[in-house]
Amino acid sequence: MIPMSEIKVTQIRSAIGSKPKQRGTLRALGLGRIGKSNTLPDRGEIRGMIARVPHLVEVEEVN
Repeated sequence: MIPMSEIKVTQIRSAIGSKPKQRGTLRALGLGRIGKSNTLPDRGEIRGMIARVPHLVEVEEVN
């Protein structure tokens, strides 16, 4: 079985003033406050969510 790589997503900007759909995407990623991080599997659906809010989050690879 191939080990799944992971990515660490950190919220770096406030969701105030952003569209409701973008706020929902942050919630789905497990974020909600500036500085909060979540480690998620590196899958297409997660990458798609990150692509919707690239101005609000920072992404880094985790080994």
